[in-house]
Amino acid sequence: MATSIATQALQYPLVAFNFRVSVGGLGMGFAEVTGLVREHQTLTYRHGLSYWEGESVTKFHVDKFSAMGMKKGVIKAGDHPALLAWLEDTRPRSLLVSLCDPAGLPVVNWKVARALLTKIEAPALVASGSEAAIDTLSLMVAGVTVEHV
Repeated sequence: MATSIATQALQYPLVAFNFRVSVGGLGMGFAEVTGLVREHQTLTYRHGLSYWEGESVTKFHVDKFSAMGMKKGVIKAGDHPALLAWLEDTRPRSLLVSLCDPAGLPVVNWKVARALLTKIEAPALVASGSEAAIDTLSLMVAGVTVEHV
């Protein structure tokens, strides 16, 4: 049975290249975002009847920092002053990564409560190459939540 275009659009996976990033409310263009993780710790409990009933596993959420990476192209009129100010600042900032539909509207948001920029790595400068210059940013993030709009 054929389905309508609207039904197909709801069931088809979103493309990963259509995303937006804003840091503390300031929109920034990135080519790649990796390491968005929301993790639960587990605890295995063994008691006197574990041989018969089996072990118990409990999960709980601990808001610990984890590593995250972002890559962006180097451009003339970029947001490098804002990035350098963020690198020098010791206070974490909020971060929002939105995966968008083909119309550009956010569908899934990853909200990071605390993001601390720890390193900016300059691109490899090779005279014989023709690749784009890409900065690599390393962050420590905590408080990741996922929201479906």
